[in-house]
Amino acid sequence: MASFLRLITSAKTSWIILLLAAGAVAALFAWGSAEEAETAPAVGLPDSAESVQVDRLLEDFPGADTTSALLVFAADDGALTEAQRAAIEAKAFGELTDLTPEGFIPPPQVSEDGEVALLVVPLDPEPDVEKQAERAQEIRDLAADDLDGVRVYLTGAEGFEVDVAAVFAGADFTLLLTTVIVVAVLLLITYRSPWLWLVPLTVIGVADASAGIVARRVAAAVGVQLDASITGILSVLVFGAGTNYALLLIARYRDELRLHEDRREAMRRAVRGAGPAILASGSTVALALATLLLGELAGNRALGLACAVGVVVAMAFALIVLPAALVLFGRGLFWPYVPRFGSPDAISRSPWGRLGRAVSRRPAVVAATGFVVLAALASGMFFVQTGLSQNDRFLQKPEAVLGQEILAEAFSAGTTSPAVVVAPRDEATETVDALRALDGVDTALAGDESGDLVRIDVTLSADAETAEAFAAVRAMRAELDGVGTGTALVGGLDARALDVSDAQSRDQALIIPLILVLVLLVLIVLLRALVAPLLLLIAVVASFFSAVGASWWLFQTPLFGFPAIDVNVLLFSFLFLVALGVDYSIFLVTRAQEESHRLGTTRGMIRALAATGAVITSAGILLAAVFAVLGVLPLITLTQIGIIVCIGVLIDTLLVRTVIVPALAFLTGDRFWWPRRPAVSDAQSAADTVIDAVPSGSTTMSPSMKKGTSSST
Repeated sequence: MASFLRLITSAKTSWIILLLAAGAVAALFAWGSAEEAETAPAVGLPDSAESVQVDRLLEDFPGADTTSALLVFAADDGALTEAQRAAIEAKAFGELTDLTPEGFIPPPQVSEDGEVALLVVPLDPEPDVEKQAERAQEIRDLAADDLDGVRVYLTGAEGFEVDVAAVFAGADFTLLLTTVIVVAVLLLITYRSPWLWLVPLTVIGVADASAGIVARRVAAAVGVQLDASITGILSVLVFGAGTNYALLLIARYRDELRLHEDRREAMRRAVRGAGPAILASGSTVALALATLLLGELAGNRALGLACAVGVVVAMAFALIVLPAALVLFGRGLFWPYVPRFGSPDAISRSPWGRLGRAVSRRPAVVAATGFVVLAALASGMFFVQTGLSQNDRFLQKPEAVLGQEILAEAFSAGTTSPAVVVAPRDEATETVDALRALDGVDTALAGDESGDLVRIDVTLSADAETAEAFAAVRAMRAELDGVGTGTALVGGLDARALDVSDAQSRDQALIIPLILVLVLLVLIVLLRALVAPLLLLIAVVASFFSAVGASWWLFQTPLFGFPAIDVNVLLFSFLFLVALGVDYSIFLVTRAQEESHRLGTTRGMIRALAATGAVITSAGILLAAVFAVLGVLPLITLTQIGIIVCIGVLIDTLLVRTVIVPALAFLTGDRFWWPRRPAVSDAQSAADTVIDAVPSGSTTMSPSMKKGTSSST
């Protein structure tokens, strides 16, 4: 350890470390990422899902290699006129047919009230996003040509693919730019220095770019596809975690500069003091993210893999590159608030120390009050609704959603997302009869055949991806299990959404307990105690429930008006909040453990709170702001994750770590470290006549005395 610290901080080798890091990053950029991220987020159901089995069987049916665009024509006022209807019918035989595989478009369907017409345009799949967008625009132009008083919408499978790609176009750059601006402003406010903030921001920015390339390479090596939403979350996580580590290291470095005349020795002490907490914190986050690899959904596995890689990269840059970069500059890097050698101990004057002493006087009242506040915030959990339909997932409704909503009003609610049943051909009649007899089914019609199988298109009476539609799909599957050989399968958009919801529930049931056990084990190993880890975990989980409850009340306000929380939001929010939230408790409690060897549990916790209060609060506010930046992305899912994590981090930073955790430590006293026995008990500390380093008005130690106690400061 000592030789490693000398390597990254000494005058002879620190610049070599930076050159090696720059060379490695340059090689990484020259190598490049394995592939570009997809523009739209994917889910990735397992092959065992019934809707996936249906999709696979449909590949052998006629028209399996085609897609379609739905053109919706809505009159501006009243019903479509005869001239407008004639013009729409003419489009089914005009230039639009040149874009279809067989030069044929079925005649338009007109709603009962005559206000809306639907034209289904068959198309060949187009994998190139830019060409697909160009074709979509050509379809729009041809459809709207010579049509006055009619609004035209492109929707359906093609419309959604194009619109989702459009809303994600440039989203990564927007997210990165916003994140960089937020981090830069908050670092500038935190350090109050015109140039200190540039060093950590540059190091973390390079770490983010490197993490993106490494994550894509690792993902490609194991056959995992990263999409734009995952790379966006990855950037937020790397900037958030990396900045937290930088704040902790620089704060410790500033303290050590007051105790050591040689800045390189001060940095060695800082890395030795802050390094274990950073390693424990980063390892906890990375391991918690890695639990997503056990999930059924490919999207969950991709997020876990990418973000775990990102956290490891951020940790490496914070512990290797950042110290080497900081020691290149003198103390003037902190100007105008330069930490002078031998200057007064700033910790003794910290307002967080005064807060700690106030909490220590009435820990039971403070802890009880804190948990009452958490319970009040968590009350929204009783009213949380989960599950967003495809139409509800966008912050601003694109054209495809608007067209879908018009279709749902003009035709049967399930017209826009029919269910597809694949059944044995000789059981087609009884299968259709069984489907038609079910509540929630409007129509069932046998269609194309392939070998011994028949395709049956089913129109539901419920809107797409609603609870009613899911209930209808479940009823269809249950009913068809008893028809004929019971081998009929139900697929389609609603069935796929239901399978995703069920798979997400199974992932949550598996991964959430694993995360809790993993975090608890890491805390036990780190602290070599049992009571403290259990109390920390309880506090962090309580902050998660309060964050979700408070967010739900916020989501119901006119400012947001979200109808529900998306199915994957709770899992991701739990993961980020527990893994990242426990970071601050690790930073605090590891420092308290260090101080307790000299001062006892109570006074050690007070001094730890005084020493870490400012930096952890700054880190928490910065991390909360960085996750809130997810709101610039176009999906409500990402906005919800950003808001829940933002609120949870603030709760954890300002209430749990500042008040509740110290109160619990004061209540349990020396038992906080059980089964270990503290080197100095609270009783010994109370009887000690040595000058307390915490209370205000304490005498400042001389430089020579400080040198002798620097390892515990």
